Amino acid sequence: MRRVNEALREVLSARIAEGLKDPRIGFVTVTAVETSPDLRHARVLVSVLGNRQERDESLAGLQRAHGVLQAEIARVTHMKRTPELKFVYDEIVEKGMRINEILESEARPE
Repeated sequence: MRRVNEALREVLSARIAEGLKDPRIGFVTVTAVETSPDLRHARVLVSVLGNRQERDESLAGLQRAHGVLQAEIARVTHMKRTPELKFVYDEIVEKGMRINEILESEARPE
């Protein structure tokens, strides 16, 4: 499953980096893919540069483009079954930045 998840992440990252026609999709990074054991569903974790509105618009644009992205997965990977994609915002990047800010503020002498 790890190899499948990594392959899907690479294909999706490359296709999104090439650009999609939807103008709502901003600077998006695919951080991980979690595929169900039966390969019918995949949660695509993404981080988005920007505020909450830009994040929501990018997620809506990605969900709208899921058919194009699924077709790209089928074309590149030759999988018997391509999973249905669900895009989810990955909060781990935001949490990591917040932890880093806290550590930096604690390290500064007063």
